[in-house]
Parts: sequence; structure tokens; C-alpha cells
Amino acid sequence: MRDTYSGQARAGTRRRAVAGLVLVASLALAACGTSTPATSSSVPALDVLPKGAVVVHPTPPSTSSCDPTASLPPPATMPAPGNMPAGSYMARIQARGYLKVGVDQNTYLWGYRDPVSGQLSGFDIDMLRQVSQAIFGTPDAIRFTIVPNADRIQAVESGEVDIVAETMTMTCDREKSVDFSTVYYEANQKILVPDNSPITGPQDLGGKRVCGPADSTSIQNLVKPGMPRHIEIWAVQDMTDCLVMLQQDQVDAISTDDAILVGLQAQDPNTTIINVPLNSEPYGMAISKAHPDFTRFVNGVLAQVRADDTWTQIYQHWLAPHIAGPIPTPPPANYK
Repeated sequence: MRDTYSGQARAGTRRRAVAGLVLVASLALAACGTSTPATSSSVPALDVLPKGAVVVHPTPPSTSSCDPTASLPPPATMPAPGNMPAGSYMARIQARGYLKVGVDQNTYLWGYRDPVSGQLSGFDIDMLRQVSQAIFGTPDAIRFTIVPNADRIQAVESGEVDIVAETMTMTCDREKSVDFSTVYYEANQKILVPDNSPITGPQDLGGKRVCGPADSTSIQNLVKPGMPRHIEIWAVQDMTDCLVMLQQDQVDAISTDDAILVGLQAQDPNTTIINVPLNSEPYGMAISKAHPDFTRFVNGVLAQVRADDTWTQIYQHWLAPHIAGPIPTPPPANYK
């Protein structure tokens, strides 16, 4: 069978070669039979937008006197892994056998699917593994659910997940629906542009096309007081879609948290992050208001992560290779 298949393959190859020669000869004869010089015609590039990319008209962020970074204090004594207090939400998670977490899979360095291992990886993923470690004594007792930005609060409120860690900015509006942990990363909104862009700061965005994640504080901040008028704001479901649109010249800039832009720049070195902050973006883990004991427990985990240098180690692994300057100290806890 092997010899027969090889013979057929060789015969097929010869037929294709002959057909190719006939085609070349036909083209040559056609060229000889005309006195009109050959001309090349350019085919316009297809202008294909990423799925779900739309122009939006967000409302400015609301002003409030609340402090969204203030969270519940941790328990006086943290329970040992595998020995969660009876009747607590942590005990229910332990009995279930896994922690249900909401994450992203498209934000490089934070929550993304590693193309080599196929595993979800990143800063947010490692922070969630610390919670699993504290409940079960292993970082791997986790069931991941991919949650789009726009669905993060709903996933927590419905009980689809126990906790979300997804570069989620703590705001007063969001705090009406979910509880937040203490701040585990302090980001700032900035702008990413191609290397040859004339944009040097937010003052140059008037009349420009700017991409950001749908239902995010990033696109709201583009229309806050003091920003230039007539910015054409494009919203996408995944941040990598913004990078695709920038590369296809469908937008002039991307504006979101610098922590996210660092990952986009790592994927396309022909871009520049403009180091002019538009807004502070503190990250917290979102937890249901129905489980304040779990919020306190997570804050205890974060207190340990700050104290034993685990936070620093996670930062060194994921972000230090891409962010110049000294390793920052972990954001301090702010308790109610």
C-alpha cells in the first residue's frame, strides 16, 4: 500500500508540474500576442472590524464622595488551609472541592491562555491561586470561567463565580453591586500609539479614533471633563481586538490601564505608551455582597501576600521584565 500511495503521489506531483508549465506557457503566449504592456492592479485591503467592535457614546464617570478602595478588615486570625470555619462561605467552597473564579483569557501578562502550555496564566491568575492555596492548601483547586468585561458583575451577583480578578477597577458605581477586596494593584490609564504617531498626550485625542474595552472606566474617562471633544470612541469585547484595529489603521490610539497596555506593547514592539496618566485605576477582586465573610477572608490572604513577598515575586515574574524602574511596593490595604 505504501508503494502504491507513493507512486500515486509522484504521479500527482508530475501532473501538477505539467499543469503549472502549461499555465506559464499560456501566459507567456498571451503576453507575446499583445502590444499592450502588462500593468499591475492593486486590490484594496479588506476593512474587516473585529466582531463586536462598535462606536460608542459613553456617559462621563459619576462623581461621588465614596472611597471605593475601602474594604472590610480581615479576620483577627486566619483559618488554616483545609479547616475553614463551620457555616462560612469558605467552608461551602471547601466542601464543593474547588473555587469558582471569573477571569479573562485575552489580556497578556494578566489573564491569558499560554499558547505553549494551553494553561491560563498571568498576574490575576496567580493572585487567585493564592486564595485557592489559603482554602485548600493547593493553588490548583480552581475552576475557571471566562467572563467578558461587561459581564463581570453579573457573574458575581448570580453566583456563577465566587470571585472575579480581571484587571477590574474599583468604582463607587460598581461597589453598589459587589464588594471589593483591598487594592491588589494600582494602575493608571494611559495611551498606546504607533511609534510614528503625532499623539503625545490626551490633549491630542480630539477628532481621533480611540479604542478601549466595552463597559469600562477607560472609555468613560475619555469623555470626562477636561478631555478634548469629538473623540471617536471604539469599544471592543477583548483588548487584543484594540491592538488588531490599531495595526489595521482602524483606530489612532488605544486608551486603557497601563498594566494592560504593557502587555499589548510586548506583543507589538512598534508601539509606544505615552506616559501621561488620564486617571487612577485601582484593581480589586469582586465578591458577592451576600458573602462578607469571604471578602474578609480574601483580604486576609492579600495581607499575607503583601507581608511575605509573594506579591513582589508575582510582580517580578510577570511585570518587571516589561516595566522599567524599581519594583514597587504592594498597594497598602485600606479598611473600612
